[in-house]
Amino acid sequence: MEKISRTRTVFLLVFLVIVWGVNWPLSKMALHYTPPLLFAGVRTFLGGLILLIFALPRYKKLHLKENWHFYIVSAFLNIVMFYGLQTVGLGYMPAGLFSAIVFIEPVLLGIFSWIWLGESMYGLKIIGLILGFAGVATISSGGFTGAISVFGIILALGSALGWGLGTVYVKKIGKRVDSLWMVTLQLLIGGIFLSCVGSSFESWSSIEWKTPFITNLLFISIFVIAFGWLAFFTLVGSGEASKVGSFTFLIPLIAIICSSFLLHESITINLVIGLLFIVLSIGLVNIKFKPKKEEEQNEF
Repeated sequence: MEKISRTRTVFLLVFLVIVWGVNWPLSKMALHYTPPLLFAGVRTFLGGLILLIFALPRYKKLHLKENWHFYIVSAFLNIVMFYGLQTVGLGYMPAGLFSAIVFIEPVLLGIFSWIWLGESMYGLKIIGLILGFAGVATISSGGFTGAISVFGIILALGSALGWGLGTVYVKKIGKRVDSLWMVTLQLLIGGIFLSCVGSSFESWSSIEWKTPFITNLLFISIFVIAFGWLAFFTLVGSGEASKVGSFTFLIPLIAIICSSFLLHESITINLVIGLLFIVLSIGLVNIKFKPKKEEEQNEF
């Protein structure tokens, strides 16, 4: 993928943090109208159909015969594991707390990117990743209402693992597949799989097709899933995956604030402390060092 301008990068990051943050309480609210697996399948499949409109004119870049296995692996990690476990897990824990646990992902992404992508891992970056995790941990430990389910925590960690591995995988094969077709097909494949699994355990008749649910479903499918994933992989493909991941530490903050208004989940001083850790994390992970030769040349 080509590098993108700083202005476009900032726009995509702001868009991503906001819509993915709002996604958590909205998804929690949607579960009042639908079983979790069917909801996960329908929203991801709809997101894929929306992107298919934009992908079809680029059908020559699909190369399905050569790349089908890439699409399937990506769909399993980024959709089945991430969205499937996430949507089921939201039924066991408050949305803000669940999202905070899932966002151990940037730490995992930093480690995976170092191991499999050869991205640099220096002292300040390590400290930054640790601070980011500490911020999320501080937020998740503070005064949330509702029981903390061990099963819910396991699902949140599994969701984070799938997302981290999926991001590194897409970055690794980025030059071999078209980015738009990758996002489109992983959504379609993952959506069909989750819908089939959901149909085996849940009933379509139990979905309440009321206006709040339909509005919620359309917003999530269009902005959170279709354009959200496209923005995320555009950013990952244009820069270091771990640095993009560091900004996603801000998403649980948006999720917690929105959850406090929409779902009446409580906020404590831990939110403020966690925010400070997260801001420091982003700063440390994104510090750029000039090569020694360049510094020496600047001295003359």
